[in-house]
Amino acid sequence: MGVLSSQQIRAMLSDTPPLVAGFLDLDEQLQANGFDMTLESIAAFTGAGRIGVSNDDRILAETEELAFDADGYVRLEPGVYAVRLNETVALPRTVMALAKPRSTLLRNGAAAHNAVWDAGYTGRSQIQVAVYNPHGLTLARNARIVQMVFFTLDNATETPYAGIYQGEAVTSP
Repeated sequence: MGVLSSQQIRAMLSDTPPLVAGFLDLDEQLQANGFDMTLESIAAFTGAGRIGVSNDDRILAETEELAFDADGYVRLEPGVYAVRLNETVALPRTVMALAKPRSTLLRNGAAAHNAVWDAGYTGRSQIQVAVYNPHGLTLARNARIVQMVFFTLDNATETPYAGIYQGEAVTSP
């Protein structure tokens, strides 16, 4: 298992489908060993969710999208928020991904939490932003908030991701 370099990521942007699509500025977002993902929308949780034994028992918590101001910013009080990313990913059977918060997010008293992106997943994911700073945080639309790191598998998985989030928030051209 290894981590994709910027050169490998750049090359995979030409694949069909591309490893990452919908990015805003390749020169800004492509990093030495990852890709910065940007904030498309943000929502506050307004209800409780439920996780059961099977997908049939799953209820996602209700959310309400927050509005950006005229300058493209949204003010967040301490709490947890659902963030939709601008970018879509299309992971081949030989690549999985993790995302970590950018250090500026951490230095401002906030963190990003997310799950594993399994080999074979395609979609425009959500992450969670938790604001721990008691004074809050202001974020801009399209801000780079997490860095996705892509890991190569020793062998292609025989069971690529096929869960209920496959293809999430992907729109046809």
